[in-house]
Amino acid sequence: MTEIFEPTSAHDPRLALRVGGLLGSFNAAGIVDAADVRVAERVAALAGEDDERVLLAAALAVRSVRGGSVGLDLGSLPELDGTELLWPERAEWLSAIESSALVAAEVLHVEHDLVYLDRYHRLERQVADDLTTRIALGAPAVDEAVLAATLRRVSGEHLSGEQAAAVEHAARHRTTVLTGGPGTGKTTTVARLVLALADQFAVAHDRRMSIALAAPTGKAATRLEQAVEEELRLLGALGDGPGHLPPPRGVTLHRLLGWRPDNATRFRHDRGNRLKHDLVVVDEASMVDLTMMARLLEAVRPDSRLVLVGDPRQLTSVGAGAVLSDLVAGFADHPDPPVVALTENHRSTEEIKGLAAALRDDSPDAADRVLEVLRAGTGEVTWIETDDPVAALQAECTTSALRVRDAAVERGPEAALAAIDDFRLLCAHRDGPYGVRVWNRHVEQWLAAELGAPLGSAWYAGRPLLVTSNDYALDVYNGETGVVVTDASGRPRAWIAGAGAPRPFAPGRLDAIETMHAMTVHKSQGSQATRIAVLLPEEGSRLLSRELFYTAVTRARASLLVVGSEAAVRAAVTTTAQRATGLRHRLAP
Repeated sequence: MTEIFEPTSAHDPRLALRVGGLLGSFNAAGIVDAADVRVAERVAALAGEDDERVLLAAALAVRSVRGGSVGLDLGSLPELDGTELLWPERAEWLSAIESSALVAAEVLHVEHDLVYLDRYHRLERQVADDLTTRIALGAPAVDEAVLAATLRRVSGEHLSGEQAAAVEHAARHRTTVLTGGPGTGKTTTVARLVLALADQFAVAHDRRMSIALAAPTGKAATRLEQAVEEELRLLGALGDGPGHLPPPRGVTLHRLLGWRPDNATRFRHDRGNRLKHDLVVVDEASMVDLTMMARLLEAVRPDSRLVLVGDPRQLTSVGAGAVLSDLVAGFADHPDPPVVALTENHRSTEEIKGLAAALRDDSPDAADRVLEVLRAGTGEVTWIETDDPVAALQAECTTSALRVRDAAVERGPEAALAAIDDFRLLCAHRDGPYGVRVWNRHVEQWLAAELGAPLGSAWYAGRPLLVTSNDYALDVYNGETGVVVTDASGRPRAWIAGAGAPRPFAPGRLDAIETMHAMTVHKSQGSQATRIAVLLPEEGSRLLSRELFYTAVTRARASLLVVGSEAAVRAAVTTTAQRATGLRHRLAP
């Protein structure tokens, strides 16, 4: 479930009008809102259900999905202190749900101690069934001599023993889940396993292996493409001759599956129109929600190789589910698990590495360890403990904005796009004093003051951009970044850096665009910057969690600035985001 809200007035849109009984009471207390109530009322009316406890469960199930869970966990409901309400007695409540008309009509399902809406019950079962089916096909044929030759070819100072083991694992399995934190060499391993699988494919086929590199966002897809291509080039594996590969291309998952203008949750490629690719690699798999994973698995041919790459410690997807962490947990005791973990960190940024390791520590004194690393203050990791973040961040944010503007005015779009990756301010919230909207306004005011003139148009030169929804017609996708640059005639153009080369657009063609002097930690997934500044909200923030802090920290390539109080740091480290799902139970042997 999401947090309890506090109605602002009798006219708060989250309050449902003319609703009594349990639903009305729990709505007035801010536990379910109007949208949850109306859905519950509608499905109950269609099924002929009148038990108030069942309607409350339906409303809570809807709210749980909107909060990221796949179902409602009756065993982890929030405390009702101060509301004068009581939850229905659990055993009787569960019995009423199980015997209800909504369960009989398959609107709700009860399984694995969760109450599911039908759609998410079907999606979760499909993901588990498709993965189980892939594993049941058995191990693919392996030419041992070719594999040994490939391992010799890709080994060396850039390949550790555990990375070599991961490459060999991928050669012997149809499905591989490759996990690891920042700096553990996931991309290095991906490039080498791509080559190993291509070598195996060449033994049995008279054509090259068809390879797809994909990620949830255009930024992540471009990073994957560039990194894999560079690694393959260093190995001398790119080219047209035998044993060589063409440069791989990265695409978003939406582009890979093929968007449909008539359906927002279905794609051209599905179980009846499978993807042609012999190998599909998906990076940043922690960002893939349950719905997208289901669409991917039904589109990939059962005999194709599938490699899912990601860090299960990062924030889970914006949509419902926690698929990557569920795969890691669900397959943990499998007799031949598809999960391979990289643990050795090869990154030279020792302090960032140490902070990330401290945030992965599950011991009781983890918060003390995190604070110890933050207080070391070597320059690579800096902590400003303050209640005045404006004073702490104004100079650096202004300098960064000026640098992007100068690049846009003097050197053009490529330089400006590179400049926005030099520094990034990450916030937990969108609204409020610690939120993205406020901080974007702060930076624009500081920039105008430095320039000595108003910025004028909203499309001012050097404005950093963030795409916030998919536009399939323009081939522009959620999470892609850009910058405004004026052309030779003085007209502003929005240059968007997605998968492939940056492209210019007239501002009027782009709908879902935000300013990106600051961005949320959630939106930062799949991207990195040379220097990251993390603005922690007050310790009472509902968004503060270890996963959020870890995700923000691991966006930094070279240096990190953390701004916030000790109480906020401790609250982040000691709070773990929880999502109710049943996938790990379905996958367990």
